[in-house]
Amino acid sequence: MIDFLHYSSGEHQSSSCFTSLYLLFSRYLDKTFETMTKKLRFTNEEIADALERISSLLEVQGASNFRVRAYLNSATTVRDLKTPLTEVLESEGVAGLEALPSIGKSIASLISELLSTGRIALLERLEGQASPEELFETVPGIGEKTAQRIHETLGIETLEGLELAAHDGRLNRVQGLGRRKIQGIKDALFGILTRSSRHRARRLRWLEHEMKEINLHKPEVELVLKVDTEYREKAARGLLRKIAPKRFNPSGDKWLPIYHTEKSGWSFTALFSNSPLAHRLHRIIDWVIIYYEKDGEEDQCTVVTEWHGQLRGRRVIRGRESECAQYYSRHKREDIYSKN
Repeated sequence: MIDFLHYSSGEHQSSSCFTSLYLLFSRYLDKTFETMTKKLRFTNEEIADALERISSLLEVQGASNFRVRAYLNSATTVRDLKTPLTEVLESEGVAGLEALPSIGKSIASLISELLSTGRIALLERLEGQASPEELFETVPGIGEKTAQRIHETLGIETLEGLELAAHDGRLNRVQGLGRRKIQGIKDALFGILTRSSRHRARRLRWLEHEMKEINLHKPEVELVLKVDTEYREKAARGLLRKIAPKRFNPSGDKWLPIYHTEKSGWSFTALFSNSPLAHRLHRIIDWVIIYYEKDGEEDQCTVVTEWHGQLRGRRVIRGRESECAQYYSRHKREDIYSKN
């Protein structure tokens, strides 16, 4: 029979020992975190690869040539630079990055984000919006028709899945892909997946910390509502490129229009909402998600038709209703109703 008093005493000793070990281990983790953060380094080649990925994804999604070239030119600058950008950031800050040719505030902030957190939120969002075919087209050696055949033949959705298919032999089943071409795809994917910020972010996710300020600068209400109007009008007329969303789209159809535009220094991307709630309430073509970015700071908002109160029948930005009311009060009634 166990002696309860002895067991209880031992339990207290074990608890005390566990507390000491826990505190010791916590200090060890803090020190390890600090050391690993200091060692978080990206080469100029890796940074240039990430910028080129952004350029490629913007291009296949129909963004303006100016924006596509901006990221491509910045990648060339970074790749040709002799001094590591990590050293430039450490010694001169973001201002030192901005002073480099072809690198303005927005791209400098993205580079700083990558070097500080191991990820670029814009790149992750663009990769998430691209259809499988569009993702595959960004791989050197894969054109539009080959990308379509890969997806139709193998049903692959991601670059990671494509890499696996290249190594396990399934890619041989795709018409038009010979041994040499497959080897080229393997080499290209190895470079993309080992150097991309998305892959690096998975390995270093616990190092990530929030860099953005709580109160981000936001575009004027009038700008956002104008983007919303342009998007819905162009989508209704069938003028926009369509992508195949990954959620709630088992057939893989390209049905979701996407709109990229620049206004007053802001870069906007607009899409209809594909959320579970939008599907359940049948508000897919009413709710518009608008992403906006300027000087490296990115955020999003949702524009909807208001069905109640003084703003009934008008397009409003969720969370900025009072600003919308002020905006509408300054305009004539015939100019402000939803064009649904």
